Amino acid sequence: MVPCVFTQNCFLNMKKYIFIGAVLLACISCKKEEEKEPAPIITFKNISDATVEQFNNSITIRIAYEDFQGDLGEDDPDNYSLRVKDARLSDFDWFHIPPVTPDKQELHVKGELAIELDPIFLLGSGTQEYTRFSIELKDRAGNWSNTLTTPNVLIVDSL
Repeated sequence: MVPCVFTQNCFLNMKKYIFIGAVLLACISCKKEEEKEPAPIITFKNISDATVEQFNNSITIRIAYEDFQGDLGEDDPDNYSLRVKDARLSDFDWFHIPPVTPDKQELHVKGELAIELDPIFLLGSGTQEYTRFSIELKDRAGNWSNTLTTPNVLIVDSL
């Protein structure tokens, strides 16, 4: 092996290696900023009862939420941002959520909501039936959360 004497060719090779090393170092040191999910994220916590007597028992569903912009809830009680659907029905029940941040600030928020449903009833002619509930949450920007579904709830006849 012949030692490298600083010739023009050797100097060009060194510049090439230094340039490649600098590019690799820049790529390694650059850390991609974590992208924040624009839509709220909800998770199921629990449901008050797995069996209810029709017309007599209300159901409370607890969910956890996380939102990176904190734009959950509305000042106007006529603006609904939470919807719950009984699997046996075609329409949603809507709920108002007040703002979760002070002065509608853009903050990363986490918390829990308790959703109290009115007593439910049997739709068929039998003495019992099952249902479950699907839940979605919308932020002020119009982004819908993931859909979560509760475990089955048994509804029994009250007689």
